[in-house]
Amino acid sequence: MPPIEDSQEQQLLHKLRPSRIVLPVLLGLSVVGFMFWRSYKPGDLAPLANAKLHWLFITLLVLIARDAGYMYRIRHISEKVLSWRASMEVIMVWEFASCVLPSAVGGTSVAPFLLNKEGITLGKSLAYVMVTALLDNMYYVVLVPLVVLLAGEGLYPDETLHSGLITTLQIAFVLSYVMVSLYSGLMLYALFINPISVRRFLVRFFSWQLLRRWRGSAYQHGAEMVAASAQLRGNGSGYWLRAIFSTIFVWTARYAVIGCIIAAFIQVTGHDFAMIFARNLTYKVILLLAITPGGAGIAEGAFPTFFGKFIGTPTMTNFIVLLYRITTYYLYLVFGAIFLPRWVGRVFGRRAAAEVMAS
Repeated sequence: MPPIEDSQEQQLLHKLRPSRIVLPVLLGLSVVGFMFWRSYKPGDLAPLANAKLHWLFITLLVLIARDAGYMYRIRHISEKVLSWRASMEVIMVWEFASCVLPSAVGGTSVAPFLLNKEGITLGKSLAYVMVTALLDNMYYVVLVPLVVLLAGEGLYPDETLHSGLITTLQIAFVLSYVMVSLYSGLMLYALFINPISVRRFLVRFFSWQLLRRWRGSAYQHGAEMVAASAQLRGNGSGYWLRAIFSTIFVWTARYAVIGCIIAAFIQVTGHDFAMIFARNLTYKVILLLAITPGGAGIAEGAFPTFFGKFIGTPTMTNFIVLLYRITTYYLYLVFGAIFLPRWVGRVFGRRAAAEVMAS
């Protein structure tokens, strides 16, 4: 196996070392512990005695289906170059990166590196990652108008936030939607219509005095779009339909987890479940703005504001946020600590894996 010689590879693996799980775990559990300490009253956790086992089983199925969907999608988008084992390891390391890096950076930043080390050329790796990013963004762009139409004012937690904060959240939500829509439109045009003109536009736009420091990055991003476009053109409708439907599947499952967990302990109507699903979209805005690894601490602290009304007592809400973060965040920190050394050992050799574990 090739040694880790490239400095960028060393820096990236250093950022993903298993010891990085300590900070987010401490942040998240400290916030939850404080919330329990502040809110606990005897009898608040009584609903646990009446837990609905079928909803817990559904929650488990949704989590497994989501990860299986991610594996299927990356294997399909990469045109089955990845084996099922490689797909599983890539997804687990990808999720781990999302957990230990700030939300604004996320796992997408390391995904081309992962695919490239699986033997996929850099150009194709960038193309495949751009496809996943585009599809993820398009799911959000299409879903938001539908959810706003159906949920209306219920999309925002006006029962817990005063009008000033609600207005701020609404502005942030609209701005995030506009930015994601514009970026998605730019990617669509660049990948499938005229990538060269987009590259020229990015270079000229970032040539302005105030933006010149990012000109190099803009040129690189434009060049990546040109290379990705060349790789993706010619794929048939079957390729895109499977990629689209697998994206819808995994993101719907992702957004449904909170509702499933709440339904396991609290009586939830169909309308409540739909509203919980809808509020995931505004909750996501907070997570996107979080500067901590994987939104640790911030995700836990914001959860009661968005979902507390569907649960009841603050203590029960704190229990559910803990269970939610265990199944969707802390679990992937553990999986990452297990799968990262395996992946490094398979790609770079046992010596490199030992170095990663020791760092």
